[in-house]
Amino acid sequence: MAAPNSGFLDKVLDRLGRLDKEGLQTVVERLVRERSFLETLFNTIEDGVLVVDEAGRILYFNRAVTRLLGLQPSAEGQPVSRFVPELDWEKLIAADHAGGPRVTRHELEVNYPRPRYLSLYAAPLDGTRAGSAGLALILHDATQARQNTHAAIESERAQALTLLAASVAHEIGNPLNALHIHLQLMEREARKLRTLAPPPPAPVPSKARRPKAGAAVPEPGTREIAAKLQKYLAVAKGEVSRLDYTITQFLQAIRPAAPQLRLASLNAVVRETVDLLKPELENRGLLVVERLTPKLPQTPIDPSQIKQALVNLCKNAMQAMTRGGVLTLQTDITPDAVWVSVTDTGAGIPPEVLTRIFEPFYTTKKKGSGLGLMIVQRIVREHGGRIELESHVGKGTVFRLWLPLHEKQTRLLEA
Repeated sequence: MAAPNSGFLDKVLDRLGRLDKEGLQTVVERLVRERSFLETLFNTIEDGVLVVDEAGRILYFNRAVTRLLGLQPSAEGQPVSRFVPELDWEKLIAADHAGGPRVTRHELEVNYPRPRYLSLYAAPLDGTRAGSAGLALILHDATQARQNTHAAIESERAQALTLLAASVAHEIGNPLNALHIHLQLMEREARKLRTLAPPPPAPVPSKARRPKAGAAVPEPGTREIAAKLQKYLAVAKGEVSRLDYTITQFLQAIRPAAPQLRLASLNAVVRETVDLLKPELENRGLLVVERLTPKLPQTPIDPSQIKQALVNLCKNAMQAMTRGGVLTLQTDITPDAVWVSVTDTGAGIPPEVLTRIFEPFYTTKKKGSGLGLMIVQRIVREHGGRIELESHVGKGTVFRLWLPLHEKQTRLLEA
């Protein structure tokens, strides 16, 4: 069954042979007005309207298509596959000629003029199932919907983390505190042993130091035993502290505090972070390079949270490098934001890992919790900023945190 034609056009075609010059001019003027009205309507809607002929050449597109795909007026008459190569246009048009479904839906990701997720609806141009003169395409920007879906998934993950971490903190936190207290008591008793033990015997002359063959070797004295006990206790206390740090990371990941923004110096936060980590950096034999822009303005940040984010990034960088590696911290400014970067000369991050490193519990380290980068991402997001990551296998990794210079102002509609 053929699609119904426009009533106005139908009447014009029937009377076309009987129209005089003035009547024909009236018809043309009315068609021009209708075309202008339709163009204004199409250019007002937010969805893209794109029309291609049976060969896949662009016949028409509205302003929204320019925004979504970056098409310019010169694109008319060119193959649509040149601008949207993600879809198999030959297959799409062939399905139209073969009497395929009346309306088809596709999803695609484009990177120009900026990354977007688009929903595309394609229908025969004349509304019939086969033998159409082309396709009418509707493009809908689904980026925000996709981001909302990801946000909902992340929220569910956070809720699962909350239940798990609360259980872990309850079951492990109290025994760890008891262990730490008893280790301190044992360390105190070991010190008493060293104090109360008799002093070691006077040194024997060198000629008589070597025991005779078959003579019994003297067992270590109380002082030596106490010294070994203190050494072992120090190791045990260090492991308990590491477990306590892991639990703290859990709690910070699942119970984030809103940032207390105030004007502060980002350079000062970077210097405090380096001072805090200096003993560990020196122990690992790593070199620190600071490239801080001297006239960095005061920025609305929560200094303690930004310091926490930098500590997590620096620890990751330190663990990725061997002795002699270089840790570089740099700051700079743009008209709208300041940024700080943490660069290491480690092994880099493989491409297959880059997409997962911000996931909770995902880690490539044997003793990692997989929560450090999740905490960094949350802190930067709460500040209204963003994270950039660049890594080259065998060369190193760069994390760059962008922080806005000004808080976003609420815009009110005019009365």
